[in-house]
Amino acid sequence: MLATQRAWLVSAGRFKAIDTIRRRTRFDASLAVLGGQMDATAPAPDEAGVEDDQLRLIFTCCHPALAADARVALTLREVCGLTTEEIAHAFLTAPTTLAQRIVRAKNKIRSAGIPYQVPAPDDLLDRLETVLQVIYLVFNEGYSASAGEALTRADLSGEALRLGRLLFGLLPEPEVLGLLALMLLHEARRAARTNAAGDLVLLDDQDRSLWNAAQIAEGAALVQRALATGRAGPYSLQAAIVAVHAQAPTAAATDWGEIVNLYDALMRVTPSPVVELNWAVAVARRDGPAEGLAQLDALLARGALADYHLAYSVRAELCRQLGRTAEARAAYQRALALTRQEPERRFLERQLSTLPE
Repeated sequence: MLATQRAWLVSAGRFKAIDTIRRRTRFDASLAVLGGQMDATAPAPDEAGVEDDQLRLIFTCCHPALAADARVALTLREVCGLTTEEIAHAFLTAPTTLAQRIVRAKNKIRSAGIPYQVPAPDDLLDRLETVLQVIYLVFNEGYSASAGEALTRADLSGEALRLGRLLFGLLPEPEVLGLLALMLLHEARRAARTNAAGDLVLLDDQDRSLWNAAQIAEGAALVQRALATGRAGPYSLQAAIVAVHAQAPTAAATDWGEIVNLYDALMRVTPSPVVELNWAVAVARRDGPAEGLAQLDALLARGALADYHLAYSVRAELCRQLGRTAEARAAYQRALALTRQEPERRFLERQLSTLPE
């Protein structure tokens, strides 16, 4: 999920969690496996003073002894209760491959005797990147669900914000500030993202009086603190992009030149096809749909986003703006074939139905 002008352009890697009771049951089972070396009694607080079991479990799953790709998969499976199939779908990989990663990670935890604890301060940074990634993935699923009837799940985004604040109190690094800012700035727009029927409302059409001014102010202040350190990373840069959107009094007043510049910086820090897709959207808003479409088609030609429905949603919209109706129709149909979320499906169907014959 990265910020863009269009509400359907949400961050990649979005995940579906199960209901609260099942998640609690699985969480307890995970503690028994991953924390087998602990006493049956409740654990004493560690040296960092953190008593949150879920954060302990996240840090256990994100131990640097585990392979990097396995850390995220294991955490999403054991902490968030996601199925192997759901995680595999988000990572565009086969469920059997993903399952093997998780099994190897669990075996490594047992064989290496990896402790169930938040690490000492000197070791926190080794796991911070993965922990931040996992918290943001949980937030994204709450902010824009990967599948199902509802666009959002307030319980998941709220839990991610809680963990983000907890981590901020433990380790106020610039990227921790950046992640918390990013989540707050996104969350501030929740009330305006759907109408009474649960249908998606585009950013340009949202009632900005419904945006949470306190969350925007807090998020913007955190962005400034993160950028002032001179060590801003991908979360801080994404938060800066969302802040430009959040602080614009109207959609027409959005500074697309600044957003393009921030995406340029983000691509230098963490190049990826999804970042490039969002950059192409910003270019289209600054320089016109023809330029944005040229950049998007070059990206699609490389094949990295061949199964990413948001890329085809963007292409459809740009082709619509250029009067290339047949191409817009084909792109909408491709996006519809790939999307798993009902509000997005309804939006795409409406857009498709309004194309001229």
